[in-house]
Amino acid sequence: MPTMTNPPNGRARWMGAVALAALLTGGALGSGVVVPFQPARAEVLSLDKPAAVPSFADVVERVKPAVVSVRVKTKAVAAADTGERGGRFGMPDLPDDHPLAELFRRFEGQGRGGPNGPGMGPRRGPAQPGMSQGSGFFISGDGYLVTNNHVVDNAAEVQVVMDDGRTLDAKVVGTDPKTDLALVKVNEGGDFPYVRLAPEKGRVGDWVVAIGNPFGLGGTVTAGIVSAQHRDIGSGPYDDYMQIDAAVNRGNSGGPTFNLKGEVVGVNTAIFSPSGGNVGIAFAIPAHVVQQVVTELKTNGSVTRGFIGVQIQPVTKEIAEAIGLKEARGALVAEAQKGTPAEKAGVRSGDVILSVNGEAIKDARELSRKVASIAPGTKVPLKVLRQGREQTLDLEVGRLSGA
Repeated sequence: MPTMTNPPNGRARWMGAVALAALLTGGALGSGVVVPFQPARAEVLSLDKPAAVPSFADVVERVKPAVVSVRVKTKAVAAADTGERGGRFGMPDLPDDHPLAELFRRFEGQGRGGPNGPGMGPRRGPAQPGMSQGSGFFISGDGYLVTNNHVVDNAAEVQVVMDDGRTLDAKVVGTDPKTDLALVKVNEGGDFPYVRLAPEKGRVGDWVVAIGNPFGLGGTVTAGIVSAQHRDIGSGPYDDYMQIDAAVNRGNSGGPTFNLKGEVVGVNTAIFSPSGGNVGIAFAIPAHVVQQVVTELKTNGSVTRGFIGVQIQPVTKEIAEAIGLKEARGALVAEAQKGTPAEKAGVRSGDVILSVNGEAIKDARELSRKVASIAPGTKVPLKVLRQGREQTLDLEVGRLSGA
């Protein structure tokens, strides 16, 4: 450890300081004992034990063989040069406010006002198959794996690239566009490495590890924490995403996010990014949603959802005060559609739905999810607040068409 040394003439300066002190205080120091100057030594700040920084190596080594890259050749679709998104030049669909959207529209528009001359109108090019890629993971030893619906949508051929480099042909068993999940099975038999879905929800602040195939690189591992739960990103009525800050990029779609036990806590699906790259805000479908959907896809190839037939809106604080609710909760019925289970049960416009089948409804979004999870044909009690009084109605849940 570095030590401090006295400056030149340190003792003389010390004695001078003592004499000055005697003059100022009127004290007699001449007969006292002069104590030599001992400079204070700097204290070393350290911890007895270093802070526990987790290593993800053991988890990664155990689960990585179950994570795969998914390659898809899509069915050929004739592309029209309309100047709209996804034209004949094969440009990707981009949001209207994306920085490159206008550039792509201008490039696609050359077929109308550029080399082809003005007023040529739409021109249909030859049908061209497309290619896409993403990630996935095995959930059983017999070759079933989970990925995103948007990875395998309109698939003509599907190939799975294993962590050991093997490439296997696969087929789509079923898809659920509303949750953006898909179940795929490899054609070849075998005993494949697989991982389990977490039986419990993670907590905000938990460490997570994402593994996938960003930009086609394959087998890429990133780490972060659970940043938030129950995010609604506007992708559909059943949004219930887990937000993470592990780096997720294009190609990670369908890949797993693990907890430190090696259990899948989510399926990476979307990112928030003004630039298209990772900014530390990614969204994963929670494991409990994946479990429900995948179970139905494996059995039926599709997902069946309940339906009651109401148009709803949120209960704001102002509405709650106006109708006598102590807090903003439930879902306000704007309309009970004709011929639907809600109308048959006696639901009216202006009712506030407080619970379904004994389960409290926090908000309008939760009502959609609760009803969707109930099997069609099930009779359930529906508690509503009507003109300041609670009533319970008997309702038989219908089937959502196109679920």
